[in-house]
Amino acid sequence: FLTLFVSELIFAINLLLEDIYRVISGIFHLIFEGSFVIPGRHPFLIEFGIGLFFVSVFLFAYGMLKGKYAYRVIKHKLYFKDLPEAFDGFTITQISDVHAGSFTNAKAVQKGIDLINKQESDLFVFTGDLVNNKAEEIKPWIGHFSQIKAKYGQFSVLGNHDYGDYVKWENDLIKRGNLQQLKKYHAELGFRLLLDEHVELNKNGEKIILAGIENWGLGFGERGDLQKALQGTTRDEFKILLSHDPSHWEAQVKNNPSKIHLSLAGHTHGMQFGIEAFGIKWSPVKLRYKHWAGIKRENDRVLNVNRGFGFIGFSGRIGIWPEITVIELKKG
Repeated sequence: FLTLFVSELIFAINLLLEDIYRVISGIFHLIFEGSFVIPGRHPFLIEFGIGLFFVSVFLFAYGMLKGKYAYRVIKHKLYFKDLPEAFDGFTITQISDVHAGSFTNAKAVQKGIDLINKQESDLFVFTGDLVNNKAEEIKPWIGHFSQIKAKYGQFSVLGNHDYGDYVKWENDLIKRGNLQQLKKYHAELGFRLLLDEHVELNKNGEKIILAGIENWGLGFGERGDLQKALQGTTRDEFKILLSHDPSHWEAQVKNNPSKIHLSLAGHTHGMQFGIEAFGIKWSPVKLRYKHWAGIKRENDRVLNVNRGFGFIGFSGRIGIWPEITVIELKKG
């Protein structure tokens, strides 16, 4: 339905634009010639509109059949002057927004898991939205995601969908039980869930801080407590933060007195629709988030927004493909 609706809408807009031109031409003819004459439709524009219709149908069909599982690896090499020497060359694989309840193709998902493990990163992190609404959605996929392993561990945080806020529950006790079950599933996956806390990663006598907070997003629940997560750390220790929603970086992180060198987020999905080609980077989600994907640097701090591993709402992806991020930390 959505495919036909959007394709027909594009065709209709094409005709509407031509009609506007025809009416304006008729008005000018009335002013200067004394009679209101509307020119006929141009055959080329009709053919062009039909062409747009079929291109739209093709793009939506591809996005729904192939694009939503067209995993790609995006690599970033990030330089930090105050990175501990022992962590020069340290690698992190990040995925976000699994939305397990939307998956229907186990073979395709396994290809994504294999691609994650192929990176052989030192650390794996997941930045929230394991499910759409209910904990049980991840259960059929535990065997897949539990295959993910990294030398320094697998860590995760919660996203806005993980709390079950978008479905009706019989009572609050059942809703809270759902969240507790989801936390147990994180453990079954082999993910250490960080809930407003941090851990130390040690290597050759040096350390970096990995912190994670509960979801904090403008308009999506401000649950996370950054200060609690950083309690016991010093101002200038090298810190990496897992925080699902990039609006948190803008609101609390980029100017925080305690320097957070690298923040990893997700949430936006790039709206699962847009274009990133020929030097163009555009998605409708930019109307909500100024920085909606990739790397942003400000105030000597870095944010990466992952485009998401899964999908929700629209069962597809067009132009904004599912992402596996690999970040290499470099001193310099």
